[in-house]
Amino acid sequence: MALSPYVFDASAENFNRLVLENSHKGPVLVHFWTPKAGPCFMLMPRLVKLAAEYGGKFLLVMLNAEALPELARRFSVNSVPTVKFFWRGEVAHTIHGADPDSSFREVLDRFIAGDANRAHALGVAAWQAGNSQQARLLLANAAMAEPANLTIPRDLAKLLWAEGEGEQALKLLDSLPPEARADAVIAPLYAHLNLAETARLAMPLADLDVRLTHDADDLDARYQRAAVRLAGDDFSGAMADLLAIARADRGFRNDIGRTSLLALFDLLGSAHPLTRQYRQALSESLH
Repeated sequence: MALSPYVFDASAENFNRLVLENSHKGPVLVHFWTPKAGPCFMLMPRLVKLAAEYGGKFLLVMLNAEALPELARRFSVNSVPTVKFFWRGEVAHTIHGADPDSSFREVLDRFIAGDANRAHALGVAAWQAGNSQQARLLLANAAMAEPANLTIPRDLAKLLWAEGEGEQALKLLDSLPPEARADAVIAPLYAHLNLAETARLAMPLADLDVRLTHDADDLDARYQRAAVRLAGDDFSGAMADLLAIARADRGFRNDIGRTSLLALFDLLGSAHPLTRQYRQALSESLH
């Protein structure tokens, strides 16, 4: 197809080079079509026009699914027209049918925003659409491309936690430098995940009470009790234990008593009576 320097016809021989290899340089749109489907011929010139409009910021590849059924099956194309957006060797998005041009522009603009921003936006969109595997891949790629952008590991940790992989979410945040874990973007989530995972693995509350009766300075038992109390919606009891930890040892688990209290302040809001009470107590204890 010589309608544009940015539009190509796929074949069994050129697909890997034309689509997969080029998708590591920028987005590649593959239009799966057949000669018998009228909507394909309505969509085709619109896509060609978009390719010219974007001036090489993406490649458009036309794939005749009737002539190349193996490739159609390989990418689970069951109806036409279907347009798949390839990025870094993977299908990053799919549009079924002859959607309006605005739908294609919206997705293209996410890609063209820049590698990390593109992957981040697409990863969040994939997660919201229920495709967690694709979201993980995109968010992991984005995190590697822009390690200084802490919203990316934050969102990936949230995804892992939502998928029931709290331990992996914590490992991800633990792998960040200490200054990153203390950043306002990460610190509240890190504190919440620590408390939730600690509560899941903690001893029964009665056993923790016994440990603390024998040794009031057992900060590990006190932190476990704070977590268990919080899981039981005993905010006051949990905050009392966390305040005791902050007062006793700021170095315990990287100042987790103070950072956990700050996270709970954010959760409850500044007007909540417990926030006002424990914020003042924390301030007094640290001065």
